[in-house]
Amino acid sequence: MYNQGAVEGAANTELGSRIFLYEVVGLRQSEETDQTNYPIRKSGSVFIKVPYNRMNQEMRRITRLGGTIVSIQPVTALESVNGKASFGNATSVVSELATSGETANSEGNGKATPVNAHSAEENKDKKGNTMTQAKAKKDHGDVPVNTYRPNAPFIGKVISNEPLVKEGGIGIVQHLKFDLSGSDLKYIEGQSIGIIPPGVDKNGKPEKLRLYSIASTRHGDDVDDKTVSLCVRQLEYKHPETSETVYGVCSTHLCFLKPGEEVKITGPVGKEMLLPNDPEANVIMMATGTGIAPMRAYLWRQFKDAERAANPDYQFKGFSWLIFGVPTTPNLLYKEELEEIQQKYPDNFRLTAAISREQKNPQGGRMYIQDRVAEHADELWQLIKNEKTHTYICGLRGMEEGIDAALTAAAAKEGVTWSDYQKQLKKAGRWHVETY
Repeated sequence: MYNQGAVEGAANTELGSRIFLYEVVGLRQSEETDQTNYPIRKSGSVFIKVPYNRMNQEMRRITRLGGTIVSIQPVTALESVNGKASFGNATSVVSELATSGETANSEGNGKATPVNAHSAEENKDKKGNTMTQAKAKKDHGDVPVNTYRPNAPFIGKVISNEPLVKEGGIGIVQHLKFDLSGSDLKYIEGQSIGIIPPGVDKNGKPEKLRLYSIASTRHGDDVDDKTVSLCVRQLEYKHPETSETVYGVCSTHLCFLKPGEEVKITGPVGKEMLLPNDPEANVIMMATGTGIAPMRAYLWRQFKDAERAANPDYQFKGFSWLIFGVPTTPNLLYKEELEEIQQKYPDNFRLTAAISREQKNPQGGRMYIQDRVAEHADELWQLIKNEKTHTYICGLRGMEEGIDAALTAAAAKEGVTWSDYQKQLKKAGRWHVETY
């Protein structure tokens, strides 16, 4: 069995070394501020080649010299013909910012390292990575944290364990619902719980907990305040040295649990991904694979009839947009439920899928989530500027650079430096990221 977390091809180009071509008009030069002599077309456009890691610095220089960026295009070795770049549409921002292979996409990280489908803790022992945590905003009041700790977990029981990947899809992804009856465990949308798998690790010590984002609202799937749900993919990858197939300890344990079996639960934890209480907020969601978990919780709270009845003080009237990256159509997790919301609330919810192995980007390559972001970059930028808009990114860390590059280009059209603006969004609590 092959799993989308396994490596299909290592990256042969790092994004940091990518070159982008800026078309700039109105640029003045002075001996004091700029010694570089760029070729200028009769139209007055200046073309400047810029490495990815210097994009923001170059934007500041262009602004200082009074220039306006017309377009930003990637320049790759494959696009170079006889020393000249082939650009395509000079007015569009090309979105092929992912490196080749399966890097920075919705399927894998392009390296021979394990990537569990939405468990930062699955990688923690091997890579030392944990998901970002930040302070909760004041409007959330008291957020429950660490009600149950690793030395005294709550012993819950499995109510159901249902497959989410349809026939023909890749890998094993399960929706698990646990019974919290008799516990004090309360949580809110955007938080995570820890799961402690049974047994001992390679050093003979008890297995450590793994964190999983909660896929249900605070009231649970049954809207009775007695359950919590997870969306879990079985981790499977090839060992980089032995080529042996390795399965994630905790994810495998969870994916094959049967109703009635017990599970050790800790938490809840996390204050980075909390949903704003404002019912008129705009919510942009960008997710890959099981990064859909917290997004599902948001959407259920916003749109499900039973949830709306249970939350008279929160009747969502804003706009939510989910951009969802998966490898195949059968891997569109919660597909029917998402389409039901879209059909019932067409003015309040928008679903955009990036199906990498079935759809093509403008360059003829695979369609990844960052390609969709680039495709809608101008519209997203206008929405992001709205003070009521919150943006959430959840899934593989590799998608972040492509998303930033697309929004960098959109913001630059208005003379705004995206990296600086993004810092303001984070400070205002409107930019939320949980990647692994």
